[in-house]
Amino acid sequence: MNKILKSSLVIASAVSMLAGCTSSPANPVEPEASKNTPKSPDNEIFIYTVYPAFYAKEEVFDKQIGQYLKKKFPDITIKHVHWDKGREYKDLIAAGTIPDIIIDNARMNLQRYIIKNDLQYDMTELIKKYNFDTSKLNPAAMAQMKNVTPEGKIYGLPFQLSDLVLFYNKDIFDKFGVDYPKDGMTYDEVYELAKKLTRVEGENTYKGYQQHPGLYMTYNQRSASPLSLTEDKAELNTPEWKILVDNLRRFYEIPANQFTSVDDFPKGKMAMSVHVSEKIIQWYEQNKNLNFDIASMPSFSDLPNTKAQPNMYSAYITKQSTKKDMAFQVISYLLSEEMQIELSKEGIIGPLESKAVQEAFGKNLPQMQGKHTQAIFASKNAMPPAARANGLTYIDVPAHIVFQPLIFGESKDSVTALRMVEEQTTKGIQTEKAANK
Repeated sequence: MNKILKSSLVIASAVSMLAGCTSSPANPVEPEASKNTPKSPDNEIFIYTVYPAFYAKEEVFDKQIGQYLKKKFPDITIKHVHWDKGREYKDLIAAGTIPDIIIDNARMNLQRYIIKNDLQYDMTELIKKYNFDTSKLNPAAMAQMKNVTPEGKIYGLPFQLSDLVLFYNKDIFDKFGVDYPKDGMTYDEVYELAKKLTRVEGENTYKGYQQHPGLYMTYNQRSASPLSLTEDKAELNTPEWKILVDNLRRFYEIPANQFTSVDDFPKGKMAMSVHVSEKIIQWYEQNKNLNFDIASMPSFSDLPNTKAQPNMYSAYITKQSTKKDMAFQVISYLLSEEMQIELSKEGIIGPLESKAVQEAFGKNLPQMQGKHTQAIFASKNAMPPAARANGLTYIDVPAHIVFQPLIFGESKDSVTALRMVEEQTTKGIQTEKAANK
């Protein structure tokens, strides 16, 4: 177990694993690596996308973003590069080709690559200068960007979200005569459904409920931080974390409902699965005969109608950009209602809290027709943890490993499992500190 935990803390990342993409490099390169920085044309904005992964296809970037920017800013040339081997952060920095705008994961990669490589830039003054109204954006998403530092510096603005919803197989519910899930259900209510729907019939095992421990813990609905906010240590062996672990653990203790994979849902033998909304399209394509719909993510009874913390991608302006005003105007337009409606039509959840944006969701996608897509907007995101004190060491905490001793055959109680992970994470922090001295 210790071996698993140690290796996981070094190489694992729940978010990048779930995103299905190769992680960015682990060794940052200082921006000063290149003395001769190539100068880009004055009217060019260089956008570097790391996440979302689908922007690896230039036609997708152009369809969703590029074509609109060209129309809005005809005098600006948009240069787009997506992360790949040979086009990693270290490669761009070494070549002196620093982007003006970076679009990347808003949690781990902001710390690991943007801040570690000294690319971060506080956008607060530009927000004031252009009277950009951040109050119109998802409050939890904005809080996540402000909570990076105790001073509330804003290194990026939320751009796209990947929210969790409850998928359910209507045929299994019909087969066993159980009412479909509804928006606003609690985990206790869904647990009762899971017990009714977990069945073994001959060679067929019907699993009642699956939820990925990584996303569940990383973006937990109780706003619990895995790291101490005031000291260089982990903070997992707490009452709040125990509530989280015990809640999900009970689902996997239902006989025949052992954890397998949330992605087995399209196979047709799983009644309910909590996953990101993008799976509406992906699972439809995997099994076009799958009779499914969605409801809002289950919530805790003491935190009603509260879904996971924002799992999102943000837009950053780099410190090195010489076109910060131009870059901010581009980002502002991407967050305008006009642009957010276009992105929403493509099934992309945006941070702009607008009825028109929400009503447009999925309109361009035949795979979403007939689905209860408004379930995505039926509850609010949990707030992220407060900012940690300045000077503390950041380390990824792959929260899914808390469940290693619980769901993969080892009989460890929740407190023991949390203590083990807390100890190993604290050791990982000390190792990281020593490496950076």
